[in-house]
Amino acid sequence: MSASESAAPTAEIPLLIDRKGGVLKLTLNRPKVLNSLTHPMMDELMGALKKAEKDAEIRCVVLAAAGRAFCAGADLGDLKKKYEASEILSLGAELRDRFNPLALQIRSMEKPVVCMINGTAAGAGASLALACDLKVCSENAKFMLAFIQVGLAPDTGISHWVVRKMGLALALEHAWTARPILAAQALEFGLVNRVVPAERLEAETGELVEKILKAPPRAVALTKRLLNRAAANDLQAQMEYEAQIQEILGKTRDHREGVAAFLEGRPPVFRGE
Repeated sequence: MSASESAAPTAEIPLLIDRKGGVLKLTLNRPKVLNSLTHPMMDELMGALKKAEKDAEIRCVVLAAAGRAFCAGADLGDLKKKYEASEILSLGAELRDRFNPLALQIRSMEKPVVCMINGTAAGAGASLALACDLKVCSENAKFMLAFIQVGLAPDTGISHWVVRKMGLALALEHAWTARPILAAQALEFGLVNRVVPAERLEAETGELVEKILKAPPRAVALTKRLLNRAAANDLQAQMEYEAQIQEILGKTRDHREGVAAFLEGRPPVFRGE
């Protein structure tokens, strides 16, 4: 158990780790600076995700944030200090070494990652939220492609999501002007799954997670793998991949249990076998 797992919540711990049953909750915890991301914070987040990926007892990961914002993106205070110290920085290397691997870890790990968005998600913070499998937002949540405000372009994969969901013209407008995408708009575009009252955010997220926990774990994992391929494959290739996935799942005990439960008119009991 790490210090983050055992210690009481304080502002000094940048990432809170709470494991309860089959759920691992990771909470960004730098509320005074809107949970902006530092290198140590991202490294710890990556480590927690990789550990969860290999832990058979972890069935779902919830990504949350403390305070009034989800995440303001990269810590610009840290960046300013490096510029003032005349450090030679490569933002491309920064993305390849830290930000991109974090988003790709969320997309590639075959366990659901549910994001609970309590307020503003800006820059790479918005990218991180949208990389998650399911997104539950409070009514006051908003997404900002704030990169233009510091002379940069969208990164950490957010250009992938907004063009596919919003279309090119709207994506360009929001990227060029940094106009917020409000929670209701994000729901309309299909960027998020649910928008709920702020006081219901925790409960609604918990209810969604409980539904996932009742599903057969292997089928959940391979469904994520299957749908991740869908955008890149043509129809014939995707149908063949579906057949391969079903071949695997058809040999599981959970599949047989699901069939038996349906025929017997009872709820299935899935065991991940």
